[in-house]
Amino acid sequence: MTETAALEGASRQSSTEHFDVIIVGAGISGIGGAYHLAQQRPGTRFVVLEAMESFGGTWHSHRYPGIRSDSDLYTFGYRFKPWIGPPIATGAEILTYMGEVIADNDLGRHIRYGHGIVSARWSGADKLWTLEVRREDGEIARFTTGFLWMCQGYYRQRQGYTPEWPGMEAFKGQIVHPQEWPENLDYKGKTVVVIGSGATAATLVPAIADDSGHVTLLQRSPTFFVPGRNENELANTLRELEIDESWIHEIVRRKVLLDQAVFTRRAVEEPEVVTQELLEGVKAFLGPDFDIATHFTPRYRPWRQRIAFVPDGDLFQGIAAGKASVVTDEIERFTETGLLLKSGRTLDADIIVTATGFNLNALGDIAFSIDDRPLDFADTVTYRGMMFTGVPNLIWVFGYFRASWTLRADLVGDFVCRLLAHMEDKGARQVSVALRPEDKDMPLSGWIDPENFNPGYLTRGMHLLPKAGSKSEWRHTQDYWAEKDEIPAIDLDDPAFVYS
Repeated sequence: MTETAALEGASRQSSTEHFDVIIVGAGISGIGGAYHLAQQRPGTRFVVLEAMESFGGTWHSHRYPGIRSDSDLYTFGYRFKPWIGPPIATGAEILTYMGEVIADNDLGRHIRYGHGIVSARWSGADKLWTLEVRREDGEIARFTTGFLWMCQGYYRQRQGYTPEWPGMEAFKGQIVHPQEWPENLDYKGKTVVVIGSGATAATLVPAIADDSGHVTLLQRSPTFFVPGRNENELANTLRELEIDESWIHEIVRRKVLLDQAVFTRRAVEEPEVVTQELLEGVKAFLGPDFDIATHFTPRYRPWRQRIAFVPDGDLFQGIAAGKASVVTDEIERFTETGLLLKSGRTLDADIIVTATGFNLNALGDIAFSIDDRPLDFADTVTYRGMMFTGVPNLIWVFGYFRASWTLRADLVGDFVCRLLAHMEDKGARQVSVALRPEDKDMPLSGWIDPENFNPGYLTRGMHLLPKAGSKSEWRHTQDYWAEKDEIPAIDLDDPAFVYS
């Protein structure tokens, strides 16, 4: 018997629950979506289905030492919940913050943990999505809904990306991906090599440097970092003046967003100047004699990949103190005792950590179909990075690369509530997007322009994602400073929206 047949047989034996809206995922986007629904549409019956055993998404599944945000919590935090701690927060602090949102707004009663969606089938006749859901006890449950709100993120939570290098099976030590960090991993006094150059590697290295015998950051090519103090002087001043925390949150949030907008514009208009400023920040910790050109000068202009903030320069402090080192080279192969690099150099290791990125997926690896036809999202065109041509009653939250993810989650939350109200007013049970006559000959391209932004996980998985058009409404612009005005102003009666 096929899995599909088994699921259908199991679901026939179980009752079906119906909700007006189903939110998929109890991470930062899903909890935000639940808040917006509860506040803006109090009569809406909804449920949040979460595959894991608790809320948090990334902040629950990632357990490696030192896990923290790589952007400030005044913008990564929700607009409706003041952030009071330091700008860069630990994973535990973020989970506490999210838990307070759930408790303060009585959202827990809407969340079903241990509910992983296997398939989602749209029926045009019934104007409903039917979800087959595997519960943590192995049983199959069935849900129906008029509207599906996808907040599950864009990568596989339980499996990180590790390249296949020659000789990996010969290595006598442990190979660990940060996304699958063993709870009892003992690195005390051990020689550790961390492969990678992004925010995860920069977080992990200083977190384990004191207890490891030595930790080496091995990178194929350098990335940009912004070292600085983990505090916000404006927030400190406002607190000294005894300003209300909700005001502080909004004022500091606006100031951070203004500064980010200026920085992003300068990164495009004067990349050489911005590059030197970033490198000077690193040099301030490592000194004039360190080989900044080799190890911390990227081959791309700033903001073509995400720039991580390094609080108090802890990564560079560890290198300066000799507890950590950085090697810029490529791997020839694994050996019994470590790594042979293409330069001929060898690196011994007891533990090798592959901080090499994510496995991107398209909408949760769920088997989608529309009127019994399998749906491949790569065959669709995106509407503003949140809806897809020919896919009814579905919204996806995909955040920003150059600004905090949550900024877009809040914008999309408002849009969903407004769209649901508009459908109600029109007496419509179905909405989808379609190219208008003037869009028919529009050039199509990949989800993201690689000349604009090109991290490895996106370039590896671009074939899984919907297409983008040349017009702004048919692409994910990645520009919060434009979208904060554009999304609230979307004309829901534009011909791009098809109602029935």
